[in-house]
Amino acid sequence: MSTPSPDRREFLKWVGAASVGAPLLGAGTSIAAPTPTSTAETAVKALYDSLTDAQRAKIAFDWNHKDPNRGLLRTFVSNNWQITPFRVKSDFYTAKQQAIIHDIFKGLINPEWYSKFMKQLKDDSGGKPWGAEQSIAIFGKPGDAQFEFVLTGRHQTLRADGNTEAHVAFGGPIFYGHAAENFNEAKDHPGNVFWEQAKLANGVYQLLDDKQRKRALLPESPDESEVAFQGKSKPIAGLPVGELSGDVKKAMQKVLAALIEPFRAEDRDEAMAALTKQGGLDATRLSFFADEDIGDDQVWDNWRLEGPSFVWYYRGSPHVHVWVNVADDDSVKLNARG
Repeated sequence: MSTPSPDRREFLKWVGAASVGAPLLGAGTSIAAPTPTSTAETAVKALYDSLTDAQRAKIAFDWNHKDPNRGLLRTFVSNNWQITPFRVKSDFYTAKQQAIIHDIFKGLINPEWYSKFMKQLKDDSGGKPWGAEQSIAIFGKPGDAQFEFVLTGRHQTLRADGNTEAHVAFGGPIFYGHAAENFNEAKDHPGNVFWEQAKLANGVYQLLDDKQRKRALLPESPDESEVAFQGKSKPIAGLPVGELSGDVKKAMQKVLAALIEPFRAEDRDEAMAALTKQGGLDATRLSFFADEDIGDDQVWDNWRLEGPSFVWYYRGSPHVHVWVNVADDDSVKLNARG
């Protein structure tokens, strides 16, 4: 590899000095996956118990409930959707129930990210209060063998399942995004709470030698909802992370930590455990896409980290959309729509 440029040297220095906000699993690390008594799941049960029969008829479903347009509704994900038509902040729910739902939301994210998520939600709803553009559904019965809470809205799908959904992290596929100032964001995405993730990934690109960059940079972005698992039998495009070494591998670990950082500790641990079972970070490939480069600055707005049953697809054009699909078994099917 050639001598790093000043910008690359600064990135190496920063990566070496930075602490990892979401520690990665190592040998001997215990896994604290979500349980039915985790904070968010406890609140889900409290919410369910507070619902009237009329409310349950509208937003509580059987575990395998199928929607005529979306299929198995519990597993569906999209970039802007409502799982039920009843907004959280409406007279469908009592003030106490609205507060419980907000507590569930808080229980699913890293406390250090609460203000960032609130900014994202405010920006993406035109300044409306939290809950004005979010809706929920509950599948199964909290306290039974299987249940799941799903929160949806523009640029957000989050889940709480107490680890009752076998094999999958985050309770299933999730989505996050942000249009901070405009639908078509400018170069460097001013005010976007998730852009730091892309800056870190692009920092890795800057550390690559010319041959590695050619393998990592692909001409065309996949469709945004194209995040089904390829498994170990199908080729995955991009640069094998297992071929990286030294400072570049350390920078890549920082990217992975930044991706999972916004979420609660139990989901971070479960996601890392799923990745480890499928071969770890070394089994993934990193790819950047040249076709939607905002500002023509070769800071790649669209990029992807993918393994046999791990897909984190970051699209920064025209604004940030991030699709996440993680499991410990590549046979898990995806139910997504862009």
